[in-house]
Amino acid sequence: MALKGNLRDFSVVQLFNLVNLAGKTGTLTLEGPNVAAWVSFRDGKLIHAQLGNEDGTLLGVLTKAGKVRPEQSKLIKGHASDKSDKELGLLLINAGYLTQQDILASIQHYVLDVVYRLFAWVDGFFRFDNDVLPPDDHITVRLDLENVIIEGSRRIEQIQSLEDEIPNLDLALNFVERPGANIRDVHLNTQEWKVVSYINPKNSIRQIAKTNKMNETEIRTIVYGLLEAGLVEIVRAEGAPMPAQAEQFEKVNKVERESLVNRLIDRIRSM
Repeated sequence: MALKGNLRDFSVVQLFNLVNLAGKTGTLTLEGPNVAAWVSFRDGKLIHAQLGNEDGTLLGVLTKAGKVRPEQSKLIKGHASDKSDKELGLLLINAGYLTQQDILASIQHYVLDVVYRLFAWVDGFFRFDNDVLPPDDHITVRLDLENVIIEGSRRIEQIQSLEDEIPNLDLALNFVERPGANIRDVHLNTQEWKVVSYINPKNSIRQIAKTNKMNETEIRTIVYGLLEAGLVEIVRAEGAPMPAQAEQFEKVNKVERESLVNRLIDRIRSM
């Protein structure tokens, strides 16, 4: 029977730690508000990760890593569309185009990139299916979870710092008026420009995030950068009611949370 739960009770880092401690083999499915992800383990080692409909095939990973140019990718697809990832990998190695290390390093980088993005997830559900693994034609890696967990914990701390800096997403943004300042003179990436295009006292930060399909960590990261650069300021959203006493949410008692984690450890070990 699959192990199920809520990410509000157990963070992704905690789940990875449980798999590591129990040395489990199987696949962890994470269901967020807008997308799902799958992370597979063998004997407590991270071997594979896939996020939503992203192209996680070998050719997609190599193209993203810059090992294969887009035009080369199209050519390879035309001539090897019936090949599995393992077969394609052997063809590329035997042709002298890439080394085995090139391929494994690219896959490892992709898997870690997916996993570290998942550490930011705080809403959603999880399910661990024992002994469920990717198809045999997938190329997998074998990564120690200790290092992944340490890096994940560091990123969680960064997320918490962002929440402290920008706790209320129902506020709005406005451009800071400075002589000679022009937002178009600033070098912003695509995601930052998407946020900038919606900056208006009528739009809350939460609304901007929803419009651009960004999670809370992504919008906070961009807003924090704009604030630090002195380009924007936080203001009360137009039409929003005056702030009242914040509602006090019930906090889970530390002892109760430890009990929940211990029970989950016992369950995952007994699977």
